[in-house]
Amino acid sequence: MSELQPFLDQAIAAAYEAGRLTLGYFQTEITPEFKADDTPVTVADRKAEALIRQRLEAAFPDHGVIGEEYGEHLPEASHRWIVDPIDGTKAFVRGVPLYGVLIGLEIEGRIEVGAAYFPGLDEMVYAGSGLGCYWNGRRCRVRDTDHLDRAVVSCTDPGRFDRYGRGDAWRRLSEASYHRTGWSDGYGYALVATGRIELMCDPIMSPWDAGPFPVILREAGGYFGDWSGAETIYASEGLATTQTLLPEVLRLIEGAAGG
Repeated sequence: MSELQPFLDQAIAAAYEAGRLTLGYFQTEITPEFKADDTPVTVADRKAEALIRQRLEAAFPDHGVIGEEYGEHLPEASHRWIVDPIDGTKAFVRGVPLYGVLIGLEIEGRIEVGAAYFPGLDEMVYAGSGLGCYWNGRRCRVRDTDHLDRAVVSCTDPGRFDRYGRGDAWRRLSEASYHRTGWSDGYGYALVATGRIELMCDPIMSPWDAGPFPVILREAGGYFGDWSGAETIYASEGLATTQTLLPEVLRLIEGAAGG
């Protein structure tokens, strides 16, 4: 058995348990608070993160944790969990079932384990380095589309691209693709990994928004990282696509440098 398997099992279990907790608040007209950056937070976010932290810290007391709502624990640890208890809180508070619970494990600076659970859809996508990527227990891979003009591209908020200097890049990617869609957040990255769309991108992301996706996309035969082709969760942006389409996508982005 891989030494990563116990970590992956715990990530899946914690994501599932926290996700089921959030369903108790979902579609109940829950009232959010707004943080300094104008993003919403609810009691469900806080309770779900507290549950995940309790589970992970009990199972792995020498591991660090960084989460959206409660900050960082043991920042110098070699193993660090990256937690977003509700990715897509805007969707969550509007009763849209595309929000997710995201958990990634970073070991010596590389994401090696990841689980993304979407409670409103009861979908779990998970992976560990060398273990493959799975969607509800079935092995999954990115789509084998050869050209961007037959690809579906998604994003979370199209209004953000101009705001963060990526407007021209987004327009070029959109014009080159077959179809554009939205309401995505972390679900869009899971859609790429499971072969349902070919490209997902956001011009602004926090590490916890991206936590599980490098290993999920890597094990699914795809790419997750920054807009320059480097696998990372720390670039304050996100891009996921297939290895086949990545060169074409990066050329379009580079051609649109400067926003």
